[in-house]
Amino acid sequence: MSFTILKKHELVPTIHQMEITAPRVAKKAMPGQFVILRINERGERIPLTIADFDVQAGTITLIFQEIGKTTCQLASLAAGGLIADVTGPLGTPSTIGKFGTVVCVGGGVGIAPIFPIARALLEAGNRVISIIGARSADILFWEERMDAASSELHITTDDGTKGHHGFVTEVVQNLLERGKQGAHSEPGEPDGHNGQIDRVIAIGPPVMMRAVAGVTKPFGVKTVVSLNPIMVDGTGMCGACRVLVGGETKFACVDGPEFDAHEVDFTLLMSRLAMYLPEEKEAIDCKATAELAAGRQ
Repeated sequence: MSFTILKKHELVPTIHQMEITAPRVAKKAMPGQFVILRINERGERIPLTIADFDVQAGTITLIFQEIGKTTCQLASLAAGGLIADVTGPLGTPSTIGKFGTVVCVGGGVGIAPIFPIARALLEAGNRVISIIGARSADILFWEERMDAASSELHITTDDGTKGHHGFVTEVVQNLLERGKQGAHSEPGEPDGHNGQIDRVIAIGPPVMMRAVAGVTKPFGVKTVVSLNPIMVDGTGMCGACRVLVGGETKFACVDGPEFDAHEVDFTLLMSRLAMYLPEEKEAIDCKATAELAAGRQ
C-alpha cells in the first residue's frame, strides 16, 4: 500500500508542509503522536510528528525541515507522488485536560507539533497562551493557525524582526513572574483571572526545551517537553530512542514522546542526537555528488 501526497509546498526556506492520504492514521491520530515514514522500500525510516489531521478527509499533515539525506529527498517530492510507508499513529498522546492556564511554546519546526496540542487544550476549556519563536521573521510559519488555537499569542525572534526581540524563555519568564505577583497577563481579561500559569508545554530544539525547563523549575510549574531522539522502529524494540528521565531509561517511541521536562537529561539527549552527524553529512555529500554527475551526462 502506498500513500499519496495530495499537497506539498515550502512554508519558509527549508521547511515544508505535506498533506498525505492516510485515512486509518487520521482516524486514530491524537495530539502529540507521530508517524514513521519511509519514502521507498530501501529508504530510511524517520519519525515525523503529526502536525494536523482530518478524519473526514482521511488525511494527515506533516511539517519537516531539510536536514539530512531523507528529509532532503522528501522535500524533492511533489503533489501526486507516492510514499511507500506511513506507520502510525505512534507514541503516547498528549495529556489533555482542564488545567487552567497553559503556556504552549513552539520553537522553530516545533511550532507544528505544538499546534494540535494548543488547539485541543483550548477546546478543553483552558486559557492557552502560545509563544512561537524563530531566529528571524522569514522562517516563522503558522502564525494564523496558532492565533486561532490560542487565547493569546506571543511571537519572538532572535534578531527582533518580528515580535519580542529575544528568546521564548524571556516571555515565559515574564508570564511566570506576573502570575506569581497575581497580575493580569493582559488588560481586559475575565474577572478572577490572576495570571497564574498552571502548566507549560514546550516543543523545539533540545537547547530551547532545556532552557524553558530551567526557567519554570524555580516556579514549581509542571513542564512537559516532546523529545525526538534517533528512532528506528518506533515500537520500543530497537532501543535507539532511549532517553534518561528521572534517572531511568525510557523509550521515547512508547513511553513518550512527552516527558517531565524537569526530569530529562538533556545533555545525554543532545549527545546522542549528534552521534551520526558525520555519517549524515557524508550521505548528503554523496547524494549531491551523484546528482551533479547525473546532470553532466
